[in-house]
Amino acid sequence: MDEITHKIALLGSTGSIGTQTLEIVRQNKCFKIISLSAHSNIKLLELQMREFLPEIVCVVDEKKAEDLRINTADLGITVVSGENGLCEAACASKADIVLTAVVGISGLKPTIAAINEGKDIALANKETLVTAGAIVTRLAKEKGVRIFPVDSEHSAIFQSLQGSADNKIKKILLTASGGAFFGKTREEIADASPGTALKNPNWNMGAKVTIDSATLVNKGLEVIEAKWLFDVDIDDIEVLVHRQSIVHSMVQYVDNAVIAQLGAPDMKLPIQYALSYPKRFNMSDNDIDFIDINTLTFEKPDLRTFPALSYAYDAGRTGGLMPCIFNSADEAAVDLFLKGKISFLDISNIIEDCMKNISNILKPTIDDILKCDIQTKQYIYDKAYR
Repeated sequence: MDEITHKIALLGSTGSIGTQTLEIVRQNKCFKIISLSAHSNIKLLELQMREFLPEIVCVVDEKKAEDLRINTADLGITVVSGENGLCEAACASKADIVLTAVVGISGLKPTIAAINEGKDIALANKETLVTAGAIVTRLAKEKGVRIFPVDSEHSAIFQSLQGSADNKIKKILLTASGGAFFGKTREEIADASPGTALKNPNWNMGAKVTIDSATLVNKGLEVIEAKWLFDVDIDDIEVLVHRQSIVHSMVQYVDNAVIAQLGAPDMKLPIQYALSYPKRFNMSDNDIDFIDINTLTFEKPDLRTFPALSYAYDAGRTGGLMPCIFNSADEAAVDLFLKGKISFLDISNIIEDCMKNISNILKPTIDDILKCDIQTKQYIYDKAYR
């Protein structure tokens, strides 16, 4: 049996990233799951517990956590709940890396707790750096903690930077699939349904991320995240719509050489690389045949139809609470859209409204950020967006 060298706390184990992470663990005996967490899907979580036998499990929903304790009493695994439980799972003593794949700002506190414990972070929760990038990156530096990107685009940038630490970057070229409505006008998508918006051409993702891909909000969040991950000016990050999703992103150096990372549109490679770095392990189900790829195209994003991307740049330039306002407004707006209470175009309108009308603090604390998240969402739900 291979020696266990990577001990993982996996937050968000029942979602898309979480389940793919567990597929990787099955295929690599050097990985060991120390803790798991889920919001409320205890049926799947119980199956994961019985297969991977973690030491601690968190269910955010406290009633569901009690049900899980009863269902898994024979395993002797500690089951905790709520926000404190999520932090406890992140800080499991034997874990050396925490993969944060929870959705939304709920990933912020457990990530900070894990960093304070000196654990490396495999970051799939982009909201952590979007809302609190200055605080999180400063803390990681103080604690000597490494943050490995899990998003395919940020992983591509990270891979393209290997061996080039002393070379100056001119520009990051961040690719985007364009989402379900690429090439459409505002008029054509005004009455778009959640069902059509959830049809991403290349990627299999959760509902929130898929809607964000359709609005280009997801790319805006990634622009802000890239600023913090790679310590670059936000205006040195250029978004390119690349429909084939083969070039996952590129780095242009000052001599105009461009290094790109290419691969199949599959999340398992960036997940595995974040966990195995600096080594590369075998993968068997994501091969790519360039003979079958006839064309690679790149286009500018349509900011008239999808203005939320420009709002993300504005938020990133302004700083302070503004990226949190952008992110929180989007979370609430996507929730309302998926429930059929607003139109697709209302998502970007709501983001703009919140950025104009909610007060900014340029040097916020974590408490300021969490309060801003609540305030922004309440502002939306209190207005005529019901």
